[in-house]
Amino acid sequence: MTASLHGKVAIVTGVSHDGQVGQAVAQALATKGASLAIAARTKDNVVARAAELKADGANVVPVVASLTDEADVKRLVAETVSAFGRLDIVVNLAGGLTVYKPSAEVSLDEWTREVNNNVLSAFLVTREAFPQLAKAGGGSVVNFARAGNAQANMLPYNVAKAGVAALTRTFALEGKDAHIRVNAVAPGLVDTASNVAMMKPTDTEKWAKRDEIANVVTFLASPASLGITGQILDVTGWGLA
Repeated sequence: MTASLHGKVAIVTGVSHDGQVGQAVAQALATKGASLAIAARTKDNVVARAAELKADGANVVPVVASLTDEADVKRLVAETVSAFGRLDIVVNLAGGLTVYKPSAEVSLDEWTREVNNNVLSAFLVTREAFPQLAKAGGGSVVNFARAGNAQANMLPYNVAKAGVAALTRTFALEGKDAHIRVNAVAPGLVDTASNVAMMKPTDTEKWAKRDEIANVVTFLASPASLGITGQILDVTGWGLA
């Protein structure tokens, strides 16, 4: 059983579209009692997700922010602390796969966007959150890497997620004296609404489920996982190769 998160405050980035992992993670953390600041670029989406959480009794504030913008990230952390008085948990979910083509056809703009959305966002949010986590006596950062080996036609994403793994281990080493744990979840194929719509599978039984990923994130965010840091946890459902 995952330990209670009552009295804890979490930032969850990438909580935007309905049917995605961010929505499931925010719901899971709220169910365990955490207060939440949820962030995304699109105002209508993040406000809608916050309204859903509030309807279920969650204590949540929506923050519209571009997480590759340093000023926006500073504002996100500042608004979270202003609203709740502390920060204990950060879940860096913003990012994802948007460039799928042969490596030789990837433009500089596509490379920069994909790497920044996945790695720069996690760096900026974690860096800004670290002093607040230390002030709270320690905390947990959960990043999102990827399971398995690099795949063709996904070069910027492959490189970005390898960068997230390195970022995770480096921050874990630097955070241990302040009792800040830094880990990453590495999903395989996930049954998100966008993946199902894009890939049109006939069977998603072997895919990881959003709730399964959310449960692992909640475990890593909670005192139940004390002693785990600097680790990359694959969550592949039954699709283990």
